[in-house]
Amino acid sequence: MGLEKQLAKKKDAIVKDWFERVSRTYAPDTAQFLKSVQDPISNPVGQSLSVGLAGLFDQLLAGPDKETVKTYLDPIVRIRAVQDFTPSQATAFILILKTVIRDHLKKELSDIRTVQSLFAFESKIDSLSLYAFDIYMECREKIYDLKSNVERSKVYKAFKRAGLIVETSEDVPGL
Repeated sequence: MGLEKQLAKKKDAIVKDWFERVSRTYAPDTAQFLKSVQDPISNPVGQSLSVGLAGLFDQLLAGPDKETVKTYLDPIVRIRAVQDFTPSQATAFILILKTVIRDHLKKELSDIRTVQSLFAFESKIDSLSLYAFDIYMECREKIYDLKSNVERSKVYKAFKRAGLIVETSEDVPGL
């Protein structure tokens, strides 16, 4: 049986374990909340994680389509980009899947073909991780742009109140 078929048979257990381990990257109270509250209104982060991880796993099994992957990956990374995670911590949730899969395939890893297939599958996970990092950086750049614009606006308003800004007419040549 091929690796993808083996993983598909164990999908529910793998995704559940992956969600559990990703939840542990948060503070203990937050992790408990993410796992216990199922309501998407009360727990949008948990809902995004749950739906996103399941969708990402399906995409890895089917052969990732970049646009579809982005629909699952973007909400998770966007949330983690605004939280107190370093870039590596924010995107490491994808690499956790490697450990989860190896734990669920312990018996099957005695077969060399399964191991070779696993290496190929893990390279898809690595690619997903790099794509997540790109999304993370886009989000952080947007945050820094917004912060910069707010500060620029504060300085402009302070200078204007102090009379240090002179409004010029567009009709005046040479200005």
